[in-house]
Amino acid sequence: MRTIESKMLAAIQNGKADWSLDNTRVMAIVGGFEVQLHGNRIATVDEYGSVKVDVSTLKRWSTNTTKSRLRALGVNLTQKKGVLYIDGKEI
Repeated sequence: MRTIESKMLAAIQNGKADWSLDNTRVMAIVGGFEVQLHGNRIATVDEYGSVKVDVSTLKRWSTNTTKSRLRALGVNLTQKKGVLYIDGKEI
């Protein structure tokens, strides 16, 4: 895991209201946090730690960085022959 991802997770776990470093940002929202990459929401994390992926953003920008950030959040994200899967289901 990259250093920026460790700091991103720490910001979420410590309940930081607003945290950013380079291209990654964590913002407090009602009921949890929004994780952004380059100003685009890639996921939301609720107060119980459940992660909801913004699939439309992932489909548009399925970069290695986006996938790495989501995996750091605990998302079971794989890619086979250019097709993305979350928890074994094609998106």
